[in-house]
Amino acid sequence: MEKKPIIGITMGDPSGNGSEISVKALSDPAVYERCKPIIIGDANCMKNAVEFLGKDNEIRIHAVENVKDAVFQHGTIDVYDMKLVDMKKHIYGKVSKMCGEAAFQYVVKVIELAMKNEIDATVTNAICKEAINMAGHHYSGHTEIYADYTDTGKYTMMLAHGDLRVVHVSTHVSLRQACERVKKERVLECIRIANDACKAIRIKEPKIGVAGLNPHCGENGMFGTEEIEEIQPAIDAALEEGIHIPEKKPTPPDSIFSKAIGGWYDIVVAMYHDQGHIPLKVEGFKYNKEQKKWDAVSGVNVTLGIPIIRVSVDHGTGFDLAGTGKCNELSLVNSIDYAIRLAENK
Repeated sequence: MEKKPIIGITMGDPSGNGSEISVKALSDPAVYERCKPIIIGDANCMKNAVEFLGKDNEIRIHAVENVKDAVFQHGTIDVYDMKLVDMKKHIYGKVSKMCGEAAFQYVVKVIELAMKNEIDATVTNAICKEAINMAGHHYSGHTEIYADYTDTGKYTMMLAHGDLRVVHVSTHVSLRQACERVKKERVLECIRIANDACKAIRIKEPKIGVAGLNPHCGENGMFGTEEIEEIQPAIDAALEEGIHIPEKKPTPPDSIFSKAIGGWYDIVVAMYHDQGHIPLKVEGFKYNKEQKKWDAVSGVNVTLGIPIIRVSVDHGTGFDLAGTGKCNELSLVNSIDYAIRLAENK
């Protein structure tokens, strides 16, 4: 029998949806057939989620102080108990310094456990950027925390929904700054990372699409020159390295994702945050207007270029629904699946 990877899952912001969707995801026995999951968070928050979901008779919370003390059995959710939340002050859907500090420390701990090889991969539930900044930790998101605490200078984000995959030249910066960051060296770096990422999930000969920045890829300089001066030189360099870019030039952003969904590419290099995020979320997020609920909140976020595996849900803290029992766990389920696949191919 193959060794099951140990997957560390952060609880996310205690005021958000992380505890609820973690209980829902780990209620499935199939998860335990493929991996050994452990939540990094607060046991009392997880117990509260079990209670309001009405799963008291199905699930028990097992608080531990070391990974080696986890039992990894379906019906028991192991929690690396950080004891950072005062439940008397805990309120779902409220931004708070206490919860920001807790969410930040969960992330730091899961990185530490992965760097020490006590766990094989990490999965993160959503944090509230405002809350962690209130707590004095000035980061724009998970990716930057991981880069800092793993001492990584070159990294990027990959979003995935099924066979649609996207990496980004820039993420959490203003649109003006994003345009300024479209430079040959960074675009080439992201093409290389995209190629390696596909190989890590057993795509032997990845096909890579590279988006332009400007409408119609600039129309030969009429609408901007980034494609000519920065993106095409990066593509040429990648082609010389043997990386497969079928079109050998940047593809207009308004058509590249339709092509990717159609199988033209295994992954797309997007030039900035929303260029890549919007098509992924149009594909993965499905709202039922008749029933006024989300039928699916699907998709995952993978940080590439760091020395440990990190996969995240591709949605926020869901403060509007947190604590109601209505939060959708599909993105977390998909994230755990991706983490397992990456851990098996390390």
